[in-house]
Amino acid sequence: MLLEVDDVHVFYGAVEALKGISLQVAKGEIVALIGANGAGKTTTLKMISGVRPVKTGKVRFDGQDITHMPGHKRVDLGLCQAPEGRGIFPGMTVVENLEMGAFNRKGSLTEDFDRVYDLFPRLAERRKQVGGTMSGGEQQMLAIGRALMARPEVLLLDEPSMGLAPKLVSQIFSIIRQINAQGTTVLLVEQNAVQALTLAHRAYVLEIGKIVRSAPAADLLADDSVRAAYLGGDLGASA
Repeated sequence: MLLEVDDVHVFYGAVEALKGISLQVAKGEIVALIGANGAGKTTTLKMISGVRPVKTGKVRFDGQDITHMPGHKRVDLGLCQAPEGRGIFPGMTVVENLEMGAFNRKGSLTEDFDRVYDLFPRLAERRKQVGGTMSGGEQQMLAIGRALMARPEVLLLDEPSMGLAPKLVSQIFSIIRQINAQGTTVLLVEQNAVQALTLAHRAYVLEIGKIVRSAPAADLLADDSVRAAYLGGDLGASA
Protein backbone atom coordinates (compact mmCIF):
# COMPACT_ATOMS: atom_id res chain seq x y z
CA MET A 1 0.00 0.00 0.00
CA LEU A 2 1.44 3.39 -0.98
CA LEU A 3 -0.17 5.52 1.76
CA GLU A 4 -1.43 4.18 5.09
CA VAL A 5 -3.06 6.06 7.97
CA ASP A 6 -3.47 3.84 11.04
CA ASP A 7 -5.65 4.84 14.03
CA VAL A 8 -4.59 8.50 13.93
CA HIS A 9 -5.77 11.04 16.50
CA VAL A 10 -5.28 14.78 15.90
CA PHE A 11 -6.13 17.61 18.30
CA TYR A 12 -6.63 21.36 18.04
CA GLY A 13 -5.85 22.27 21.63
CA ALA A 14 -8.27 20.24 23.76
CA VAL A 15 -10.57 19.50 20.81
CA GLU A 16 -10.13 16.11 19.16
CA ALA A 17 -10.51 16.70 15.42
CA LEU A 18 -9.61 13.19 14.19
CA LYS A 19 -10.73 10.32 16.40
CA GLY A 20 -8.71 7.31 15.37
CA ILE A 21 -9.06 7.36 11.59
CA SER A 22 -7.54 4.68 9.36
CA LEU A 23 -7.37 4.73 5.59
CA GLN A 24 -5.30 3.32 2.75
CA VAL A 25 -4.44 4.52 -0.75
CA ALA A 26 -2.93 2.11 -3.26
CA LYS A 27 -0.60 3.15 -6.05
CA GLY A 28 -2.54 4.34 -9.09
CA GLU A 29 -5.82 4.96 -7.29
CA ILE A 30 -8.04 8.00 -6.96
CA VAL A 31 -9.47 7.85 -3.44
CA ALA A 32 -12.09 10.35 -2.32
CA LEU A 33 -12.81 11.55 1.20
CA ILE A 34 -16.32 12.96 1.54
CA GLY A 35 -18.31 14.36 4.43
CA ALA A 36 -20.06 17.44 5.74
CA ASN A 37 -18.31 20.68 6.63
CA GLY A 38 -16.39 20.24 9.88
CA ALA A 39 -16.10 16.47 9.52
CA GLY A 40 -12.28 16.62 9.50
CA LYS A 41 -11.53 16.24 5.79
CA THR A 42 -9.08 19.13 5.50
CA THR A 43 -7.48 18.18 8.83
CA THR A 44 -6.87 14.71 7.40
CA LEU A 45 -4.96 16.12 4.44
CA LYS A 46 -3.02 18.52 6.67
CA MET A 47 -2.06 15.61 8.90
CA ILE A 48 -0.87 13.54 5.94
CA SER A 49 1.14 16.41 4.49
CA GLY A 50 2.74 17.21 7.86
CA VAL A 51 1.00 20.51 8.62
CA ARG A 52 -0.96 19.14 11.62
CA PRO A 53 0.89 16.97 14.15
CA VAL A 54 -0.31 13.48 15.03
CA LYS A 55 -1.07 12.86 18.71
CA THR A 56 -1.23 9.07 18.42
CA GLY A 57 -1.31 6.64 15.52
CA LYS A 58 0.89 6.08 12.48
CA VAL A 59 1.25 7.45 8.95
CA ARG A 60 3.27 5.40 6.44
CA PHE A 61 4.30 6.29 2.93
CA ASP A 62 5.61 3.51 0.70
CA GLY A 63 6.31 1.45 3.82
CA GLN A 64 8.21 4.22 5.63
CA ASP A 65 6.97 5.69 8.91
CA ILE A 66 6.49 9.42 8.28
CA THR A 67 4.30 10.15 11.31
CA HIS A 68 6.59 12.84 12.71
CA MET A 69 8.51 13.74 9.54
CA PRO A 70 8.58 17.48 8.65
CA GLY A 71 6.35 18.50 5.77
CA HIS A 72 9.16 19.53 3.39
CA LYS A 73 10.73 16.10 3.70
CA ARG A 74 7.41 14.51 2.81
CA VAL A 75 7.44 16.56 -0.39
CA ASP A 76 10.90 15.14 -1.14
CA LEU A 77 9.44 11.63 -0.76
CA GLY A 78 6.60 12.37 -3.17
CA LEU A 79 3.67 13.69 -1.10
CA CYS A 80 2.39 17.07 -2.25
CA GLN A 81 -0.80 19.02 -1.53
CA ALA A 82 -2.80 21.61 -3.45
CA PRO A 83 -4.50 23.29 -0.47
CA GLU A 84 -8.06 24.49 0.04
CA GLY A 85 -8.38 28.12 -1.04
CA ARG A 86 -5.60 27.58 -3.61
CA GLY A 87 -2.88 29.30 -1.58
CA ILE A 88 -1.02 30.71 -4.58
CA PHE A 89 1.50 33.53 -4.23
CA PRO A 90 -0.64 36.47 -5.47
CA GLY A 91 2.26 38.82 -6.15
CA MET A 92 4.18 36.31 -8.28
CA THR A 93 3.67 35.44 -11.93
CA VAL A 94 2.41 32.07 -13.12
CA VAL A 95 5.97 31.00 -13.92
CA GLU A 96 7.27 32.10 -10.52
CA ASN A 97 4.44 30.26 -8.73
CA LEU A 98 5.22 27.09 -10.67
CA GLU A 99 8.92 27.42 -9.88
CA MET A 100 8.04 27.56 -6.17
CA GLY A 101 6.45 24.14 -6.56
CA ALA A 102 9.82 22.76 -7.61
CA PHE A 103 11.76 24.28 -4.68
CA ASN A 104 13.04 20.84 -3.68
CA ARG A 105 14.40 19.99 -7.11
CA LYS A 106 17.59 20.75 -8.99
CA GLY A 107 18.28 20.82 -12.71
CA SER A 108 16.10 21.67 -15.69
CA LEU A 109 12.37 22.18 -15.17
CA THR A 110 11.53 22.26 -18.88
CA GLU A 111 9.84 18.87 -18.88
CA ASP A 112 7.78 19.80 -15.84
CA PHE A 113 6.65 23.11 -17.31
CA ASP A 114 5.69 21.31 -20.53
CA ARG A 115 3.56 18.82 -18.59
CA VAL A 116 1.74 21.55 -16.65
CA TYR A 117 1.16 23.64 -19.76
CA ASP A 118 -0.13 20.59 -21.63
CA LEU A 119 -2.66 19.94 -18.86
CA PHE A 120 -3.50 23.63 -18.40
CA PRO A 121 -3.07 25.53 -21.70
CA ARG A 122 -4.53 28.63 -20.01
CA LEU A 123 -1.46 28.80 -17.76
CA ALA A 124 0.80 28.73 -20.80
CA GLU A 125 -1.11 31.68 -22.25
CA ARG A 126 -0.80 33.61 -19.00
CA ARG A 127 2.63 32.56 -17.83
CA LYS A 128 3.73 36.16 -17.22
CA GLN A 129 0.50 37.22 -15.50
CA VAL A 130 0.52 37.90 -11.77
CA GLY A 131 -1.38 35.18 -9.92
CA GLY A 132 -3.52 37.53 -7.85
CA THR A 133 -5.10 39.02 -10.97
CA MET A 134 -6.30 35.67 -12.33
CA SER A 135 -9.81 34.23 -12.07
CA GLY A 136 -10.70 31.66 -9.43
CA GLY A 137 -10.59 28.85 -11.95
CA GLU A 138 -7.20 29.92 -13.25
CA GLN A 139 -5.85 30.14 -9.70
CA GLN A 140 -7.09 26.61 -9.04
CA MET A 141 -5.29 25.39 -12.16
CA LEU A 142 -2.17 27.18 -10.95
CA ALA A 143 -2.39 25.59 -7.49
CA ILE A 144 -2.64 22.10 -8.99
CA GLY A 145 0.10 22.86 -11.52
CA ARG A 146 2.41 24.11 -8.77
CA ALA A 147 1.88 20.86 -6.83
CA LEU A 148 2.66 18.83 -9.95
CA MET A 149 5.99 20.63 -10.33
CA ALA A 150 7.20 18.63 -7.31
CA ARG A 151 6.60 15.40 -9.29
CA PRO A 152 4.41 13.86 -6.55
CA GLU A 153 3.77 10.16 -6.17
CA VAL A 154 0.60 11.09 -4.29
CA LEU A 155 -1.23 14.35 -5.01
CA LEU A 156 -3.44 15.59 -2.16
CA LEU A 157 -6.26 17.79 -3.45
CA ASP A 158 -8.39 19.83 -1.04
CA GLU A 159 -11.70 21.09 -2.47
CA PRO A 160 -10.51 21.70 -6.05
CA SER A 161 -14.02 22.63 -7.22
CA MET A 162 -14.72 25.19 -4.50
CA GLY A 163 -16.19 28.42 -5.86
CA LEU A 164 -15.97 27.39 -9.50
CA ALA A 165 -18.65 27.59 -12.18
CA PRO A 166 -20.08 24.19 -13.25
CA LYS A 167 -18.27 24.23 -16.59
CA LEU A 168 -14.93 24.80 -14.88
CA VAL A 169 -15.71 22.11 -12.29
CA SER A 170 -16.11 19.56 -15.08
CA GLN A 171 -12.86 20.72 -16.64
CA ILE A 172 -10.91 20.46 -13.37
CA PHE A 173 -12.20 16.95 -12.70
CA SER A 174 -11.35 15.88 -16.23
CA ILE A 175 -7.80 17.12 -15.69
CA ILE A 176 -7.56 15.24 -12.37
CA ARG A 177 -8.50 12.09 -14.29
CA GLN A 178 -5.71 12.84 -16.79
CA ILE A 179 -3.19 13.38 -14.00
CA ASN A 180 -4.11 10.01 -12.54
CA ALA A 181 -3.89 8.34 -15.95
CA GLN A 182 -0.34 9.69 -16.25
CA GLY A 183 0.61 7.73 -13.13
CA THR A 184 -0.04 10.05 -10.18
CA THR A 185 -2.03 8.64 -7.26
CA VAL A 186 -4.68 11.05 -5.95
CA LEU A 187 -6.30 11.53 -2.55
CA LEU A 188 -9.21 13.91 -3.06
CA VAL A 189 -11.16 15.87 -0.47
CA GLU A 190 -14.25 17.30 -2.12
CA GLN A 191 -17.52 18.86 -0.98
CA ASN A 192 -19.09 18.03 -4.35
CA ALA A 193 -19.77 14.41 -3.47
CA VAL A 194 -21.30 13.49 -6.83
CA GLN A 195 -18.24 14.63 -8.75
CA ALA A 196 -15.88 13.01 -6.26
CA LEU A 197 -17.62 9.63 -6.28
CA THR A 198 -17.97 9.68 -10.07
CA LEU A 199 -14.23 10.27 -10.42
CA ALA A 200 -12.82 8.07 -7.65
CA HIS A 201 -12.07 4.36 -7.51
CA ARG A 202 -12.76 4.12 -3.77
CA ALA A 203 -14.05 6.46 -1.11
CA TYR A 204 -14.27 7.03 2.61
CA VAL A 205 -17.08 8.84 4.43
CA LEU A 206 -15.94 11.00 7.35
CA GLU A 207 -18.31 12.13 10.11
CA ILE A 208 -17.18 14.26 13.07
CA GLY A 209 -13.61 13.01 12.95
CA LYS A 210 -14.44 9.34 12.35
CA ILE A 211 -14.55 7.26 9.18
CA VAL A 212 -17.98 5.64 9.12
CA ARG A 213 -18.00 4.06 5.64
CA SER A 214 -15.44 2.73 3.17
CA ALA A 215 -16.38 1.20 -0.18
CA PRO A 216 -15.86 1.35 -3.94
CA ALA A 217 -16.97 4.83 -5.01
CA ALA A 218 -19.63 3.46 -7.36
CA ASP A 219 -21.23 1.55 -4.46
CA LEU A 220 -21.40 4.69 -2.31
CA LEU A 221 -22.82 6.67 -5.23
CA ALA A 222 -25.65 4.13 -5.52
CA ASP A 223 -26.26 3.81 -1.77
CA ASP A 224 -29.55 5.37 -0.66
CA SER A 225 -28.27 6.40 2.78
CA VAL A 226 -25.22 8.12 1.30
CA ARG A 227 -27.37 9.81 -1.33
CA ALA A 228 -29.72 11.10 1.34
CA ALA A 229 -26.90 12.38 3.56
CA TYR A 230 -24.47 13.84 1.02
CA LEU A 231 -26.09 13.94 -2.42
CA GLY A 232 -29.45 15.38 -1.48
CA GLY A 233 -31.03 12.22 -2.86
CA ASP A 234 -30.37 13.58 -6.36
CA LEU A 235 -27.43 12.55 -8.50
CA GLY A 236 -27.54 15.93 -10.16
CA ALA A 237 -27.02 17.78 -6.89
CA SER A 238 -23.81 18.64 -5.11
CA ALA A 239 -23.09 18.31 -1.42
